[in-house]
Amino acid sequence: MPEGDGPGDRQANRRDAGDGATLSLARRLIAARSVTPADGGCQALIAERLAAAGFACETIVAGDVTNLWARRGGERPVFVFAGHTDVVPTGPIDRWASDPFSPTERDGWLYGRGAADMKTSIAAFVVAAERFVAAHPAHRGSVALLITSDEEGPALDGTVRVCERLRARGETLDYCIVGEPSSVAVLGDTIKNGRRGTLSGRLTLHGIQGHIAYPHLARNPIHQMAAALAALTAIEWDAGNRFFPPTSFQVSNVHAGTGATNVIPGDAVIDFNFRFSTESTVEDLKRRVHAVLDGQGLDYALEWTLGGLPFLTPEGTLSAALAASIRDVTGVETALSTSGGTSDGRFIAALCPQTIEFGPINATIHKIDERVAIADIEPLTDVYRRTLVALLAPPACDGASLAPVPTVTVTA
Repeated sequence: MPEGDGPGDRQANRRDAGDGATLSLARRLIAARSVTPADGGCQALIAERLAAAGFACETIVAGDVTNLWARRGGERPVFVFAGHTDVVPTGPIDRWASDPFSPTERDGWLYGRGAADMKTSIAAFVVAAERFVAAHPAHRGSVALLITSDEEGPALDGTVRVCERLRARGETLDYCIVGEPSSVAVLGDTIKNGRRGTLSGRLTLHGIQGHIAYPHLARNPIHQMAAALAALTAIEWDAGNRFFPPTSFQVSNVHAGTGATNVIPGDAVIDFNFRFSTESTVEDLKRRVHAVLDGQGLDYALEWTLGGLPFLTPEGTLSAALAASIRDVTGVETALSTSGGTSDGRFIAALCPQTIEFGPINATIHKIDERVAIADIEPLTDVYRRTLVALLAPPACDGASLAPVPTVTVTA
């Protein structure tokens, strides 16, 4: 594994580090109104930049979702940057200090919807890849980007579709950095090496509607619900492990009643969710819930929705290279974490044995006045570039550059 930057890296970095390339591209991406599942033209801009650097760019359209798969090289190892161009809705625009789709620099921050989640990461991906290729045109293996516009939405036609297509073609991935905003207090303090799974249930308890003055002629599903929830919330589903906290059972919604105060309702509906570790399986969680409900003799219906399986990448080549790059650029010693919600890493991990997440500070994601520190943008780019150098830089002098390849569009 190469240590540090070679002469080509230092020359390219000196030339580009002060030019504001990543900031400029981030501003252009933030200006695109790409509320999920819209892409707003972001991926076309990215593909144009990458094609000029010799990447084969393939647009995969599925339903209302646009996906981009860009790859340079045909050999292994395959290093992938993954991310999303879609953003969540802005909320009340009049509560923003500036237009969320007019990138604004103020007091050392870049403001705009997607600034932290995750258009700055994508801009850093692109510029890091450009600089790496310029310094190492005959790099080892392959560099790729997987970009979707369906991460903030239902995630049915985005990254999962691209992974299905890659698997069908026999394409193997070795390393992936997802650009989710993983940092907590300072850039580089946290990288995510896994995420919990998510399993949701909608439980409908069937009672018998009746007059509240004649309870012997009715059956109150709310009373039955109370006993069932007490039993479910008392269970220790697992104890977690070194990387994951214990599996959590949480109720999110309860619906019952007609609105009248003298009517026993006929049904009660409860929405609940498991965020589960690798110590539990979907099948076991379902079995244990049904055992509680059946044990109480309830009349019920239960609909399950699996949002994603847990994934875990133990310490290895990728996390070591990324941690070293973070240390070299920022001086920060990073920590591994599996906290937070789901990400598209859950789809990629099934295809790529080393999948981790690293990006800007996450304090303002999905909030009014979302922002990223301008001082963090160039270091983020350099961390990504140095990780590429560590894993794919050739051991000897570069040869001729790889020939540019065409851009194609595919409809899923």
